[in-house]
Amino acid sequence: MDLSRRDFLKATGIGGISLALSSLGFDLKEAKAAAHTFKLEGAREFTSICHFCACGCGVIGYVKDGKLINLEGATDSPINRGALCSKGLGYAVIPNSKERATKPLYRAPGSDHWEEISWDEAIDRAAKAMKNAREKGWKQTEEIDGETYEVRRTDGLSFIGGSQINNEECYQNIKMARALGVVYIDNQTRVCHANTPPAMGAAFGRGAMTNPWGDLKNTKLVWIEGSNLAECHPMGLKNVMKAREQNGTKIVHVDVRYTRTSKIADEFFQLRPGTDIAFMGYIISQMLEREKFNKDYVLRNTNAACLLRDDFSFHDGLFSGFDEAKKSYTNRESWGYALGADGKPQKANDLFAPNTVLSRLKEFYSRYTVEMVSNVTGMPAEDIQRAADIWVNHEGPAIIMYALGMTQHTVGVQNIRCFTIMQLLKGNIGIPGGGIIAMRGQPNVQASTDFGIEFNMQPGYLVAPTHKTNTLAKWTDAFGTFRRKWYVNMTKAWFGEHATAENDYGFNYGAIRNGNHPDSIYAIFEDAWRGTMHALYLCGQNPHVTNANAGLVHDGLCKMDSLVVQDIFVKTAEFWNRPGDNPADIQTEVIFLPACSYLEREGSITNSMRLIQWRMKGPDVLGDSKPDYEINDMLWKRIRELYADSTDKKDEPIKFMTWNYRKDHYLEDIMKEISGYDVATGTVVNGIGELKDNGETASGMWIYAGYYGREGNMTARRGQDDPGNIGIFPQFGWAWPDNIHILYNRASCLEDGSPADKDHPLVWWDAAAGKWTGYDVPDVGNRTAGPSTPAGQKPFRMNGEGFARIYAAPYKDKNPDGTTRDASSTPVDGPIPEHYEPFESPTHNAMHENENAQHNPCIKYPRLPEKQPIGTKDKFPYVLCSSGIAEHWCSGTVTRNIPWLNELVKENFVEISEQLAKKIGVKAGDKVKVSSARSEIVVKAMVTKRAQPLKVNGEETHMVWMPYSFGFKGLSTGPSTNYLTNDALDPNSEEQEFKACLVNVQKA
Repeated sequence: MDLSRRDFLKATGIGGISLALSSLGFDLKEAKAAAHTFKLEGAREFTSICHFCACGCGVIGYVKDGKLINLEGATDSPINRGALCSKGLGYAVIPNSKERATKPLYRAPGSDHWEEISWDEAIDRAAKAMKNAREKGWKQTEEIDGETYEVRRTDGLSFIGGSQINNEECYQNIKMARALGVVYIDNQTRVCHANTPPAMGAAFGRGAMTNPWGDLKNTKLVWIEGSNLAECHPMGLKNVMKAREQNGTKIVHVDVRYTRTSKIADEFFQLRPGTDIAFMGYIISQMLEREKFNKDYVLRNTNAACLLRDDFSFHDGLFSGFDEAKKSYTNRESWGYALGADGKPQKANDLFAPNTVLSRLKEFYSRYTVEMVSNVTGMPAEDIQRAADIWVNHEGPAIIMYALGMTQHTVGVQNIRCFTIMQLLKGNIGIPGGGIIAMRGQPNVQASTDFGIEFNMQPGYLVAPTHKTNTLAKWTDAFGTFRRKWYVNMTKAWFGEHATAENDYGFNYGAIRNGNHPDSIYAIFEDAWRGTMHALYLCGQNPHVTNANAGLVHDGLCKMDSLVVQDIFVKTAEFWNRPGDNPADIQTEVIFLPACSYLEREGSITNSMRLIQWRMKGPDVLGDSKPDYEINDMLWKRIRELYADSTDKKDEPIKFMTWNYRKDHYLEDIMKEISGYDVATGTVVNGIGELKDNGETASGMWIYAGYYGREGNMTARRGQDDPGNIGIFPQFGWAWPDNIHILYNRASCLEDGSPADKDHPLVWWDAAAGKWTGYDVPDVGNRTAGPSTPAGQKPFRMNGEGFARIYAAPYKDKNPDGTTRDASSTPVDGPIPEHYEPFESPTHNAMHENENAQHNPCIKYPRLPEKQPIGTKDKFPYVLCSSGIAEHWCSGTVTRNIPWLNELVKENFVEISEQLAKKIGVKAGDKVKVSSARSEIVVKAMVTKRAQPLKVNGEETHMVWMPYSFGFKGLSTGPSTNYLTNDALDPNSEEQEFKACLVNVQKA
């Protein structure tokens, strides 16, 4: 072929070498297939699940001579069908990365360098550091509200992590922490989706994503709000696009800036950060005003017709029962139902009769006029009306998808509560093509939350005991006999023969929290600064980058005695080496335990849609790194050795905690303990229904009961059948609970158990067989209890009422003997979502003049005044929103060690509008100083049209945006955005307000 250099360059310029060669006559298809075959010849194939966002994409890897030689998407995965995003594919470099620490390391107090040490020394040092911190912070008793309680806990040791390790490793971690008496326990969910469980739980009874990814193909409308789906959950977008192709599905995107997700949407609506409740409040008002909602569904499945108490009120931004001095609703009785003689909520025949939930809701949201909402959100009135018309007039199933744009606010729980109201009114919960898709961010953050790696929860979303529930009897009165069964199964699994009826099945081996004190990830560093938190065990998380007000994190670490870090890269572990600091001034000892990558070990992992899948082991571990479960085992056994001779009663939980896993069946034994078994025979259970409340069965976490059943490891299944063509794939992996894929699917049926939508059946009552059946596992407590029985009439059986809660009333359902059967949860800041301004706001709350109602009235901030300054509009006139990008992930610890991802995005930056750039005199690429009340950083300016200034309360308001994935460690480094952000917290969950704080931007 006669080809000049100029011709070749011209050809390659049209789209890369492959396209160029094709354009020049080469047939590459056959050549590529041959090259691929040759490359993989003699290699061992294995399957695993991606390490990044919680879509749970399947990957196939190939190993030769112990090394990973290829990584690609798994074509048999119903989630990604062979596709992978840039991050998932880029992970292939990690198993062979030279940047990984592969030997245990020790940093002595005041030292400026690491020392390599043996595993024996590392484990010994870590165990002794944790024991020392436990003892220094031990509290056997505590005076709380004038009364002395036995609390049996340590306030000197804390645990963070779990979102990047496997399920069985999460279980090891929570057992270690609880046996040690630790209450300062948290994971990545605190800074991403901590607001999801209390919001969804208050409405539906469970706090998880309702429908699987594959079910998206059944919807007619996808409403994406508070998520840049295209960049942060690319395979979620893949399923959305499939819905559009097959169904002509309409896509609506609501966000604070125009993104890659906006580009593919049919409609885009921009609003000011922190004003979603005002926007959705208008949509709810229009549904009720026009009576454009599913009346049959609402009457059948919700509390819409329930009567409320006469003394409930809402005045000047506050619900009844508010205590201004305590900044909390100390009396929430008035929020309750009008109860009948049987203790059940009374119902009216007319949905809009006086005092019904729906009449109160209609009155409440009538204040949200289009003019008021436009004033608050900055969205033009015509756009608000168009958005409302799209939702209100839509017929057929619709799905709402959201992520951190909704959760990371001081009103995050109430943001999501708006979604639950919108979907319940439309009848879109429990049906194919409906639901609320809560898109988790980390690969196993769903499971680390499931396993109770949280200060306020135990495994399976059982509330951790406080001084108010410090005995099993008090705990049962608060949360019900229904949940007591699962607590007893958990402690029986943990303490074995030492958990008996006489000692309340080991309940009293557990620590008791001070219910007045939050023990979250933020409290850990605040108390370290105060000098009472002595050591932190950190596993697979980087709070030095991912926490708000990161400067406080750093300062807290500097005051600890010890830091134990278990990870694949050195990150927060090297906080003492931050540029500008003097290591000699930092007396914290650091022990680094090198873990191997996810591809180098096996175990199960849970994605956003509650699907648990199995990871096979691929390449050999790198260097002297070890699987997390092996490190956990070494660490716990050494801790127990240190307490072997103790006769102190406080050390009994350490000595009694079960840890009898066979070396050659290690993970299998852990799975069986989690899943559940008959104590007498050891036979594993097949589901929740086989668990008993009298100690005859044990289950480490009841919602996973059956995930390792009598047929074996259910998570390793890869069946491709999809009965009903719904997108469920019930033989692929295993979904909690009981392999139910669409939660609350009983709500898809009429009272008689027949499908409400005859053309799209999901589950139904089979009268001939005398059981519930269908394409999915029916979400009913007893599958032989017919639709005319009480057990068959609870479409939302995890709520005390048995139905969904549009209005979140306090309620306890009673057993015939008067004891509590189950209790429904209520947000601490109100039974109905109300708009409040972000804690740092560029404007006043146009809805209220009351100073107590400018922002969420239940916020207690600052908690540490000297370290938590508050920004005001006069000094910091612009709103900062932060989030992720396609090329990097979370703290960037992994992605900033993948060379080609660094080529795509090399450094941190701030995105500003053209109007703001002109105002402050900068152009694209100029360096600017971004400052908040907490810190300042210098980055380059990216000038775009993507975020337009908005007119808010008559004033022009600018928003700026920054990614947060940068820090001083990695191949690519840069200043961390989270030195700027605000750690004011949602009072329900202790989640921070990343999406709306005040900054200034000036030319550097």
